Amino acid sequence: MTTTAGVLQAIPAPDLEYGLLMPFLLVFAGACLGILVEALVPRPLRRSVQLALTVLTLGAAFAVNALNWAADRVAVAAVGSLAVDGPTAFMWALLLVLGLVSILTFGERAVGSAFAAQAATVPGTDAEREAIERRVEHTEVFPLALFALAGMMMFPASNDLLAMFVALEVLSLPLYLLCGLARRRRLLSQEAALKYFLLGALSSAIFLYGVALLYGYAGSFELAAIDAALTADTGSVGLLLAGMGLLAIGLLFKFGAVPFHSWTPDVYAGAPTPVTGFMAACTKIAAIGALLRVFYVGLGADRWDWQPLMSIVAVATMALGSLLAITQTDVKRMLAYSSIAHAGFIMTAFVGASQAANGAPAGSLTSVSSILFYLVAYGAATIGAFAVVTMVRDTSGEATLLSSWAGLGRRSPLTALVFAVFLLSFAGIPLTSGFIGKWAVFAAAWTGGARWLVVVAVVISVVAAFFYIRVIVLMFFTDPEPERSDGSDVVVARPQAVTLLAVGVAVVATVALGVFPGPVLDLAQQAGEFIR
Repeated sequence: MTTTAGVLQAIPAPDLEYGLLMPFLLVFAGACLGILVEALVPRPLRRSVQLALTVLTLGAAFAVNALNWAADRVAVAAVGSLAVDGPTAFMWALLLVLGLVSILTFGERAVGSAFAAQAATVPGTDAEREAIERRVEHTEVFPLALFALAGMMMFPASNDLLAMFVALEVLSLPLYLLCGLARRRRLLSQEAALKYFLLGALSSAIFLYGVALLYGYAGSFELAAIDAALTADTGSVGLLLAGMGLLAIGLLFKFGAVPFHSWTPDVYAGAPTPVTGFMAACTKIAAIGALLRVFYVGLGADRWDWQPLMSIVAVATMALGSLLAITQTDVKRMLAYSSIAHAGFIMTAFVGASQAANGAPAGSLTSVSSILFYLVAYGAATIGAFAVVTMVRDTSGEATLLSSWAGLGRRSPLTALVFAVFLLSFAGIPLTSGFIGKWAVFAAAWTGGARWLVVVAVVISVVAAFFYIRVIVLMFFTDPEPERSDGSDVVVARPQAVTLLAVGVAVVATVALGVFPGPVLDLAQQAGEFIR
């Protein structure tokens, strides 16, 4: 209450657009219900209840988001904190779908070691077998994943920098815990979680310092107000450049771009493989969405200052990710460096800044729409690839050494073929979704004037194809190691229906988007641009 001339005046309650925010609210509410399930439901029933609750929550959130998008409901909501527009609706839909597909692999991995539910006859460690017998489950992974997903939905929708920082913490903290939950190679998993936490905390502090400097420049946390201050050119250039640089560091860390990538290989290798797939696909969507919104909406008027530096970051990310992937002997580390390289390819379209406001021809692929399509293609193939990794096992658990994959095409032709499809998509081979995705981002960058960057990206893309093709040759045209010639040590575990469904969805999306990309490309173009 405040007093004006002796009259009490009530502080007005915030007016929230619950209909627009309902997809985010449903995911958050589902995560809270998951915590109650952990506290109240008997242990033998938790896995089934948590899986059902998660599927219903994400399905309901997707349906509400689709209805809002079909009704063309866009607005700056939550007292100016969140912008629900076309790109937000597309990314929310993508996060919900990919989140559901990746959490399906949690359904298999929720029992036993490394949240694994494998039969006693499947190779694995003594700790795994003991966990299966004792029914030791990590069912808390379901609410943790939902909390992370809620933060990921809030991150690219944030219309002011304080809300973006809150979203960054909401999505990060559950991921730190998820990374440390593997029983197999527990020390490696805990090391990965600790490394991710320490570096993530440092990047969050840098991000927050950048927020403070930009507030000092513009006098507001809202992106539209920062853009207005840039247009008026009334603030301190030093505060602007310093704040912009620190903000970029925090966002590029989550995106896994060079030189802020060092956490990626260790965390991807040490975390439980289903969590790795979830992080690799969904975190990238949230990070690039936030990066686009900040630099296109808030700092778009100053793009001549940030484009040259971001071009250097894009080239370094593509080159280092591709070259270091060639030297890897572990499948998960190879896929980690592959994700770094793909971050660089995405950044080509980001640097091009091809938008209608910048003179992009009507009807052409903009930077935003091309990146949205690339995220669909990359996310589906990534979740599918990591799901396949969980199926290839030996006496130590998951067989992630590349030498263990030699001759896999003879032991399990279908598994090797599915993994080869995902690798061909990563390489950008025609008739896969990866080819259309790379063509889209390169076309947008070319239209935006970053033609030299497109040429460099095409050359690096050819180099990157080498390590994908190498794995395919290893699986189909290489004999197994002598001590494993009978195939007794390395087997392909028969997964449960939830993992098969996740792999099936990923394969269908990878092939269908390579042959018939039109519908999804049209949806990406219909998403339009960010509102202010």
